[in-house]
Amino acid sequence: MEQDRTVQHKKAIIEALEQSLGVVTSACKKVGIGRTTYYQWLKDDDAFAEKVNDIQDVAIDFAESQLHKQIKDGSTAATIFYLKTKGKKRGYVERIEQETTHNINDFNIKDIVKFK
Repeated sequence: MEQDRTVQHKKAIIEALEQSLGVVTSACKKVGIGRTTYYQWLKDDDAFAEKVNDIQDVAIDFAESQLHKQIKDGSTAATIFYLKTKGKKRGYVERIEQETTHNINDFNIKDIVKFK
């Protein structure tokens, strides 16, 4: 009987996660289970974890579609964000280059070993 209830709760939490786009706290509150229970199920039940991962992928897809919509609408910030994340291979990255010089006499042997 307890196992049947757990199966029903897992199904309910999956549905709640779909509705909340993967927001765990909202889904747990809606179903009436604790976050600790949710994370234990995630750890112990591979099939459950796979369903949760699928929902997370859907949430990312949704966010990407919203980003593309903003780019189409002319958002400069969205365009820059997209290029910094997806356009790295084409050189759209920010780098901080630092050049430092040290005199070897400024370090003791323990400091030199840390660099290796």
